[in-house]
Amino acid sequence: MNNNYIIEGARHNLNKQFLNGSLTYPTFQEDLNNLKNQIIKLEKDKKGGSFVHFGDGDYFFLKKQPVGSATPGKRALSIPYNKFDITPFREGWLKADYHCVEYLEPGNKDKLHELYPGQKTIPTEFLYGLTMNKWFFQQFKGKIGLLGAGDKLDIIKELMSYKEYQEYLGLEYFNDYIKIPQKFACDNLDNTINMVKEQLENSSPETFIYLYGVGHVKSGLIHHLPKIKNAIYLDIGAGIDGIAGILDQDRPYACDWINHRMKTYNYGNIDLLHYNQIKDKKLIYI
Repeated sequence: MNNNYIIEGARHNLNKQFLNGSLTYPTFQEDLNNLKNQIIKLEKDKKGGSFVHFGDGDYFFLKKQPVGSATPGKRALSIPYNKFDITPFREGWLKADYHCVEYLEPGNKDKLHELYPGQKTIPTEFLYGLTMNKWFFQQFKGKIGLLGAGDKLDIIKELMSYKEYQEYLGLEYFNDYIKIPQKFACDNLDNTINMVKEQLENSSPETFIYLYGVGHVKSGLIHHLPKIKNAIYLDIGAGIDGIAGILDQDRPYACDWINHRMKTYNYGNIDLLHYNQIKDKKLIYI
């Protein structure tokens, strides 16, 4: 892969032709550093904000097309699209403070601009890479909370009781574990917002960085959160699965991530996304 797209400490495992050129994204490194400095400044100035990602699954969901994760009954939604109001999600995504899309994956920017023409964006690869190389953990130690599916956060909380895992991540604890349902969080958006609101109102005052991965409900949910609690909300998507030790290493910048798994934990009820254990060549049991 072209050195221009390297994020130190987080190797991208794709070797696609478009990544080998120099003109796909010539300012990649400069913009990555700018984002890091921007987040540092936001935290220093105690200025919250919401970062939200747009991917192909979000495209199908916001277009009400039953494809992949956007299929009713699969993950985000149980209600048929002909009985579901997508408006709070279509409008809500646009109300976030910062918008992200994968730049190095062909087609995603086109899908985004079909729905939101001319939208200014940040590469989601930056958020993935800064999770996979543990920069967020190192930079904001003692100030980080997580927001995601309750079952996955339960795994993470248990993992964080192991010294070995604390050493791997480079921090001793996450301040907060803000939970949503693992499935069908979009069915009743108001209920999901209120569920998160109640937890944020009782969260640690020290937390100013929330790393989240909540699926398609983010489009209707995330823009509300800085108004509930002044903090920075960063969409790391499947990075939550990485912290839970169940990340498919085919994900962007996840090639060197080491999944940690507990020998006695029951993982039977976990939604594993595209996780394929056969591909997991770097797995540590604790």
